[in-house]
Amino acid sequence: MISRRSFLSAASAALASPALLGTAALASAPQTSLRPLARSGAAGAGSVAPKLSLKTLVSQSGLSGQVACAVANVRTGEVLETLDGSAALPPASVAKALTALYALDTLGAGHRFTTRILVTGTVSGSSLRGDLILAGGGDPMLNTDHLAQLARALKNAGIREVQGDFKIWDGALPEVHTIDSDQPDHVGYSPAVSGIALNFNRVHFEWKRAGKGWSVNMDARTEKYRPEVSMARMKVARRAVPVYTYAERGGADHWTVANQALGKGGSRWLPVRRPADYAADVFRTMARAHGITLKKPKRIKSLPQAKLLAQHHSPPLDLMLKGMLKYSNNLMAEMIGMAATSKRKGRPRGLKDSAAEMSRWAATKYRASAIRMVDHSGLGEASRVTPNAMLSVLLSAHKTGALKPLLKKVALRDAKGRVIKSHPIKVAAKTGTLNFVSGLGGFMTAPDGSDLAFAIFSADTKARARISRAERERPRGGKAWNKKAKRLQQQMIERWGQVYGS
Repeated sequence: MISRRSFLSAASAALASPALLGTAALASAPQTSLRPLARSGAAGAGSVAPKLSLKTLVSQSGLSGQVACAVANVRTGEVLETLDGSAALPPASVAKALTALYALDTLGAGHRFTTRILVTGTVSGSSLRGDLILAGGGDPMLNTDHLAQLARALKNAGIREVQGDFKIWDGALPEVHTIDSDQPDHVGYSPAVSGIALNFNRVHFEWKRAGKGWSVNMDARTEKYRPEVSMARMKVARRAVPVYTYAERGGADHWTVANQALGKGGSRWLPVRRPADYAADVFRTMARAHGITLKKPKRIKSLPQAKLLAQHHSPPLDLMLKGMLKYSNNLMAEMIGMAATSKRKGRPRGLKDSAAEMSRWAATKYRASAIRMVDHSGLGEASRVTPNAMLSVLLSAHKTGALKPLLKKVALRDAKGRVIKSHPIKVAAKTGTLNFVSGLGGFMTAPDGSDLAFAIFSADTKARARISRAERERPRGGKAWNKKAKRLQQQMIERWGQVYGS
């Protein structure tokens, strides 16, 4: 069992780690506060003249591409204002709010994912005369510490020898090589997906200067353990670019890194492309630490009749979703979304199949037919959502109270980036950030206490199309564009607060 406080503390440590988040600021970023234009007068009041139309704000923003939005009163359901509300644009990570509702409706707030240790055969003395199976249950928060606990359970059960095979099953969910194939190989926010995940399917790469070269290490570290892994390997190559290359050979992830990019030392989390092999590799190490030697793992497509020896349960779904939305974790969204689809219609063929089912669900439940998702995280740029459709979802979700408690409060800031604690408008929303794509959807409380729901989507799809795959991590002009988009979002929110709630 785990308390709400202890989960949030653990999730904060794991999910908020800069190393784990990597460069997610350019795709599925953690929640980012919005920045307004310079203010005249009291902070938090009168920064945007109510007479300025939405079109004027967009025109003055200098933002290229298309901007669309919609806002409504949550008590009456009245749509107060729209700007191209039927325009279908990429939602980016705002899509995770939809995934959260999909999972809650299908799985339930108390749902837990279970990772199991199963055995076949019999135990004679300290010897297992049969196979040992590590069976994934779709838990996106499984980490090295949890595998260490399961390995300890073997020892506590009196097992010191496994005569049969060590097998691993990841068939609870389909195997996906990468969330978005358009992303560079090395970005940690687009790892592989399968029925078992470890450390968000990221491996820790660390390098240190050693003489005329570098010593490198690949491990599955947590704060407590740092087991080295053999299924992910790194080689330093004499070159300037590309910084990283990836290839899959002999059942392992093979990486190279450019020596001219290393400097004296550093570290980075890299994506794992073979999650089952990664989890099996680490579990073997943890078992060996308890004096139990396991054979090389064998992946199996189906589970045989077996007895349960030990198991690890994830936190309840509602707490996991709170962490997923707060830190915008892509892997959590994809695994939880596909788990929901599996319960609704059976194991999906892949992300697109599962996302299509979620889109159909949204059309039925919320009458939001203008939602076309290709994944559950919003990382894939082919997803399309209109502000009107998202507004319909938000209005219905507000009636049930299911979503708002899971959303993070978004601070409004002054022209110097400082949080305005006394700002009369309060915002709880989900951001979405891709290169040349920015979204914000959620709820705001106006100065007079009126509660509004809103959705804002901005995208310059032409600028995004010009980015090469190698430049996706830090494209030229991307940071400045997204800064303008966030500034515009706050201006719209402040305008709505003055016009509809003062």
